[in-house]
Amino acid sequence: MKATDVLEHIKDRLGDAVHEAYMQVRKVGVSKRERYHIWVKIDRKKIRDAVNCLAEIQPYPHLCVISGYDDGDNVVLVYHFVINYETKKEAISVNFSVHLPKNDLCIDTITDLIPGALITEREKIEMLGVDFIGLEDKRRVFLPDDFPEGVYPWRRDEKGPEKMLHKLYEVGDRE
Repeated sequence: MKATDVLEHIKDRLGDAVHEAYMQVRKVGVSKRERYHIWVKIDRKKIRDAVNCLAEIQPYPHLCVISGYDDGDNVVLVYHFVINYETKKEAISVNFSVHLPKNDLCIDTITDLIPGALITEREKIEMLGVDFIGLEDKRRVFLPDDFPEGVYPWRRDEKGPEKMLHKLYEVGDRE
């Protein structure tokens, strides 16, 4: 399936849950081969439908990682997938972004669909404060057990680690 067909399939299958969708074509490598990147902003309630939509195209879509960041008003999660990965020349990057309002940082887990999502979902719990509904194992992976609850290193608001940062310019001369 070509990248344009993949994008149309996603838009058709997810319908009104798609808020924005576009494709980028980049030339990569010494041979300047074209690589296709599909970006789709969707409603958070449809993340499982989006994963299932990719599974219709390729039975085991490859989840690279879920990236996340604080954009000020929301926490944004980007689910980075690759399909057609068995043929490097035809690999297509498909990225689903969801915006979670900071007063409701909940989204369904995809670990029952993609078991490899476990560590990346747990990372978003620790670093951004996202709650994955249905995720059974929510233990910490990266932060120590004595790290304060309710402080999230990747947040840029009052939940971030501002109070914990060392401000060397306030310390003065160390010699």
